[in-house]
Amino acid sequence: MPAPGQPENAEFPGEFVPSASGKDCAEKAGGWGVKSTAYEYIWKGDIDQSKYPEEACPPRYHGNAKIDNLQVTATVTAGSQVTASGITLTSRKPFDIPHPSKEGWRLRHVCLEGPESGVYYRGRLKNENVINLPDYWEGLVDPETITATLTQIGSSQDLIVDKIEWGKRVVIKSGNASAIDCYFMINGERKDGEKLIVEYEGTSSDDYPGDNSIYSINK
Repeated sequence: MPAPGQPENAEFPGEFVPSASGKDCAEKAGGWGVKSTAYEYIWKGDIDQSKYPEEACPPRYHGNAKIDNLQVTATVTAGSQVTASGITLTSRKPFDIPHPSKEGWRLRHVCLEGPESGVYYRGRLKNENVINLPDYWEGLVDPETITATLTQIGSSQDLIVDKIEWGKRVVIKSGNASAIDCYFMINGERKDGEKLIVEYEGTSSDDYPGDNSIYSINK
């Protein structure tokens, strides 16, 4: 059947048939049709501009778009600002969510910031002296950047980080031979990417001397 606006004798799909002269080509607000729930690729025309019929309404491209859901299978690149689920990436990283335990309330926090791509592992060590780090740390974390913070529980134990072995385990000892009972926080820096250049000379983010494409930038 012919496409909307085409003559009844137009073959579809087939040769482009320009609209009748005098047609109203003004941009219309909104849209019509049946809502599609399928995730499909956005259609891209393949006709060269020089071959586009002068009699036809000028084509438009999407400078702005509005849809209910968007599924991205690879990468999203933003030129300036990204707003998602009520979160706006600005010079800080604030977020606002429904309160998890108080009905009718909301909770607002700001993400922790630092001069590295940090990874942490925390927990409690009791009656043992070895903290085994997650297996994936071996490929993710630079072992030379691993540090450990210990908080003794119940009594003074004179806790000491004895050694960090192969980036896989942290060995603890008690200086006064007490039974070990402590909370621990182990930090490290990711090695699967360039190191963050915290300060750099320039008047714009375009002056950053590293890979600018991986950062959310507030102009």
